[in-house]
Amino acid sequence: MSTTEAACYSTPEEAGLRVESLPFERVPQQSRLFLDYLRDAVALKKFYPSAVRFHHELSARAAEVLAAHRADRDALCDALEESNRGWGAGGETLANVARLRSGDCVAVVSGQQVGLFTGPLYTIYKALSAVKLAGCLSQRGTPAVPVFWMATEDHDWEEVRAAELTACDGRLAVAELPAAAHTEGAPVGSVLIDDSIEETIKRLVDVLPTTEFSDDLERTVRAAYAPGRTYGEAFARMLTALIGRHGLVLLDPLDARLKRLAAPLYSEAARRAPEIAAAVEARSRELAEAGYHAQVHASADAFPLFLHADGARRVALARSGDGRYCAKDARDGTGYTADELAEWALREPENFSPNVTLRAVVQDYLLPTVAYYGGAAEIAYFAQTAEVYRVLSRPATPILHRASLTLVERRTGRTLERYDLKLEDFFAGLDSVVARVVEEHLGAEQARAFDLSEQKIKNALSELGERLRGFDPTLADALSHGGEKIEYQLAGLRTRFHRAQMARDRAAHRQLERAAALLYPEKALQERHLNITSLVARHGVYCLDWIFSAIDIGSSDHQIVYL
Repeated sequence: MSTTEAACYSTPEEAGLRVESLPFERVPQQSRLFLDYLRDAVALKKFYPSAVRFHHELSARAAEVLAAHRADRDALCDALEESNRGWGAGGETLANVARLRSGDCVAVVSGQQVGLFTGPLYTIYKALSAVKLAGCLSQRGTPAVPVFWMATEDHDWEEVRAAELTACDGRLAVAELPAAAHTEGAPVGSVLIDDSIEETIKRLVDVLPTTEFSDDLERTVRAAYAPGRTYGEAFARMLTALIGRHGLVLLDPLDARLKRLAAPLYSEAARRAPEIAAAVEARSRELAEAGYHAQVHASADAFPLFLHADGARRVALARSGDGRYCAKDARDGTGYTADELAEWALREPENFSPNVTLRAVVQDYLLPTVAYYGGAAEIAYFAQTAEVYRVLSRPATPILHRASLTLVERRTGRTLERYDLKLEDFFAGLDSVVARVVEEHLGAEQARAFDLSEQKIKNALSELGERLRGFDPTLADALSHGGEKIEYQLAGLRTRFHRAQMARDRAAHRQLERAAALLYPEKALQERHLNITSLVARHGVYCLDWIFSAIDIGSSDHQIVYL
């Protein structure tokens, strides 16, 4: 999505950072839908009706967004101001809340589950992507503020209760809260932090290296994650402490005031549940027919809202044979009509929360959203969610791919330079990297001997095979099978040679293991695993300034940033 338009911010290079771009086509495990969307989102308008090619085109849809916004701005901003003040927001954030009160101001939105200590690095990248785009639009004459939607209503505790860290020895380590801290089906944002957090923080401090930044980091973590606070509040306090100076406005959808504002949309979605389910199911078929995947399992019996039993545990509803909606695990046959649920949602919205196909629509009903920053999975969701916007007569929000970064610290960078390696080399696994380093650097002489021997054997077998083929083809076939066994044995011997060379050079092996753990942990991009505390412990909060400078909202590639 590059363009000749003037940039809103300096380039990463102008900020003194060395950055390399890696197209997502060369990153493993990317879906066809995601790659096609990055190549040309506008070509997929059937699935993404408001898609844009370049971020600066978003200003043109501000009028449509503002005209469709129905939520009471003052009530919205009163709630946002009070909650953000409570989380320790500074003047920049409160000034943005004040700007949002104006009828000409739009919002650039991103969001994520409330992970421990802010979760994986891409949570930070999402938030700062929204900050940069809001600033860019404002500079171009479209007032905009960045808003981060905390997915506190999510119920997947296993996904958010742990933080992955780079330990002192360079290996991946985990700090986590107990599984028992959460009641199954309850919103994770409402989990109360108890004294077990002390052991979690102790684990964090013990695993991370002791540096000049350690004390400040521990104070930041303890100030956010204190016993008696909810998980959502702790997340908000820590994210505010880390990047609040950029003016990011945080939103908690569990806030009863915001649920009351969303009640009309809840009610309308409930009333039109059969139509929404049919539309999403039809869209899923269209995606499959076009050769894409449907991110969300679609069912004609689905209901777009969860019912919160006992005010906490969420229950999925499905339409039964008589047209009434009841809990999937209901045993007493209790059910409700769509109209009954619609009236209930309007009267008591705190008893409901949106499912994945409705969540973005609720977000963009509450906020005058001009664009949303999401990851590959969210881009896929939006192909189906667009139909929910249509059914509810809401303008579909364009989704942009959030910044995607791999941060290469100096020590790791030296390892890459020493052995002429790149991030891509780690995609095939550590064994592949070890083999290359041994072959090209540590054991090049022996590797050449292997090459020479293999070629001599191959030539000799080929010559013998030609002679045998004219004498007795069955002997030539037997030789071919025997040659395959010889090749297999030589390959095994070569692998043993790689291991033996690494055993001789343990320092090199540790360097490569460390690089793999930092750059491509668990065979996935760094941003999907590592927590920001790993970087803050080593570099202080300055690393967040480097991240902000590295984000290029005009690029749709993965960025490799050398610190």
